[in-house]
Amino acid sequence: MREVLEVFPGAQRALFRRYHIGGCSSCGFQPDETLAQVCARNGNLDVAEVLAHIQSSHEQDAKILISPKELAGRLQQDKSLKLVDVRSREEFEAVHIEGSVLLSQPVMQELMASGSNTNPIVVIDHAGKNGLDAAAYFMGHGLQHVRCLTGGIDAWAQEVDPKMRRYKLG
Repeated sequence: MREVLEVFPGAQRALFRRYHIGGCSSCGFQPDETLAQVCARNGNLDVAEVLAHIQSSHEQDAKILISPKELAGRLQQDKSLKLVDVRSREEFEAVHIEGSVLLSQPVMQELMASGSNTNPIVVIDHAGKNGLDAAAYFMGHGLQHVRCLTGGIDAWAQEVDPKMRRYKLG
């Protein structure tokens, strides 16, 4: 599974979404297990079918991503674009993209209130790993215009705002 996750970073999300595999300790998997072993102990799932689903999900993830430079251009053109930061409060307070909001219960309620969104949302995390999970969550709850910043705020600092302070998580 280690190799599967390296090639397809969203594989765990894809496995959970369709097969309920990997979302909790009772249905989780170990990095040293093979995909065939995981499929065998989860109802003898067809490995080729599961791999095809992982690949398809990977392609769908790519459609959700927006590059830092593309986002910078969109921000200049579209003032209705909502930036939702899913990092911790401490990370957000230390550094954030101007105009972004920290995901909180009131922000979540506001986003979910309409059941679908007319204004686009871009999810921001630290390095682009957790943002897709948040974007998938929003999309799974009916929001349609959701994107995720490729590489997170770290990539934004590298590609768009080199004066922005960068940090590493322990």
